[in-house]
Amino acid sequence: MVESTLVTDVSEPCRLSDVSWIKPGVVSWIYWAYNHGSRDYQIIKKYIDFAADFHLPYMLIDAEWDEMGNGGNVEDALAYAKQKNIAPLLWYNSSTAWCAFGPLYRLNKPEMRQKEFAWLESMGVKGIKVDFFSQDSISTMNYFVDILEDAAKYHLMVNFHGAPIPRGWQRTYPHMMSVEGVYGAEWYNNKETLTDSAAWHNCTLPFTRNVVGPMDYTPCTFTDSQHPHITSNGHELALLVAFESALQHLADRPEGYHAQPAEIRSFISSLPTVWDDTKLLSGYPSSYVVLARKSGDCWYIAGLNGTNEKKSLTADLSFIQEPVKEITLYADGKERNQFDIQMLSGLKKSVHEVDCLPRGGFVMKVQMKH
Repeated sequence: MVESTLVTDVSEPCRLSDVSWIKPGVVSWIYWAYNHGSRDYQIIKKYIDFAADFHLPYMLIDAEWDEMGNGGNVEDALAYAKQKNIAPLLWYNSSTAWCAFGPLYRLNKPEMRQKEFAWLESMGVKGIKVDFFSQDSISTMNYFVDILEDAAKYHLMVNFHGAPIPRGWQRTYPHMMSVEGVYGAEWYNNKETLTDSAAWHNCTLPFTRNVVGPMDYTPCTFTDSQHPHITSNGHELALLVAFESALQHLADRPEGYHAQPAEIRSFISSLPTVWDDTKLLSGYPSSYVVLARKSGDCWYIAGLNGTNEKKSLTADLSFIQEPVKEITLYADGKERNQFDIQMLSGLKKSVHEVDCLPRGGFVMKVQMKH
């Protein structure tokens, strides 16, 4: 039996006395590129290798891992992840809704759930993604809390996908890392919903859905999935900063990231997923947004153009009081799939105008002096 780190009281939910196992980070994710789950062991290995190449801490093994074949099963995949020093996350069906993807019916009863969670901890799994919740009834809300309570006992972080918006549970359960509850990048797969509307949609979410709590949009896709998208690569990179999720899932295929310039690969490899401070610098829902987030001794400024016209966005850095070492600007290039990367030394001026393509964007990384 795994020893619990919980201090419990009959009158209130569990309180975590040890949170050292809760570690936010970037995740490689298979579903977007293949519009399918994790039945192919060889493809899973490719995503584990990608995580290792980019120094990402996690790889999510998605739906259908209970049917995995082509050279290995899920235990082999978990062993391969351990060999590569990548922490695996595992997907589960909530088994309360219409979707029949497996594994099914493993979390619904307390005794089955705890048995499953004990197995996950023994195999080195660090978190779960639970998907396809059918409603937000009282019984479903209780089910969310039951999962969070039991996951804490076995040191498992939790991502609720196919779920309603967050309800503030992360204050009681800090291992609740993210929640979907959004039209995210999956909708380049399911329908052409985001093909023409992604840019203005992305410029609305920082003012609406993501204000409520962490948002598992699965951002930053450079290639096309089942349906194309028309946002620029600069726009896609900026989503990693503009959208907050403690487990930030990279949706694209590994080839899409390997094809980027070295500076972009390095940016992704060092990306923080939790922030010390956040400031809205400017914006208007659906039109544009410029958002600043601080992590340690760096400010990250993300700019998104939600319009179909070229637009100059203003990054006003006058709020930064500390001495600045250097600024790196990752802006749109001449074409949608190109970057214009500029290195600036020091804070020579506090206001920067950045030209964006239609449906474009930028990221500015401001490194402060120690």
